[in-house]
Amino acid sequence: MHMLVSRIVLSLFGTAMFSVAQAATVTGQITSSLILTSSCQVNGAGGSSGLNFGALNFGTTDSLFTQATAQVLGGGGGALSILCSSGTSPVVTVRAGAHDGQSAGGTRALADGSGNFVPYDLYTDSGHTQLLAIDDAINLATSTGVAQTVNIYGKALGKAGLPAGTYTDTVAVELTF
Repeated sequence: MHMLVSRIVLSLFGTAMFSVAQAATVTGQITSSLILTSSCQVNGAGGSSGLNFGALNFGTTDSLFTQATAQVLGGGGGALSILCSSGTSPVVTVRAGAHDGQSAGGTRALADGSGNFVPYDLYTDSGHTQLLAIDDAINLATSTGVAQTVNIYGKALGKAGLPAGTYTDTVAVELTF
């Protein structure tokens, strides 16, 4: 009996040794990656085309007005806001409007759709001394990842013979960074 117990113990000991000898550990890693591309938001919205750079609303006045002024306002009623990736150098270029040169007194014009035009110009200052001509660029500071304000102002000039109506224009704007 003693021999049988010895064989069983020896057999179990051998199995345990075999199990220990079979245990192993391996190591490795997980590779993670993320690619970020430079981007910008205009008035809180991103995209590559069709962005809303704001509105220049001269308000309501009578047809005998001499001048009207306004500021381009972005979303939420504030000035135009540009937020770009840190380290980029944003440039806002104000291109042509739909009715440029149609009325003496301004480089741009608001139209009523019936052949009547109100001349106006864009400026980079509220005193209307720094003209923003067609295709002029506004160079912003190198971005730190914080939104930058872009102030654009307009001044429309009245002229004799303007009929009452709604006058509009659409100006193209380009943002490079």
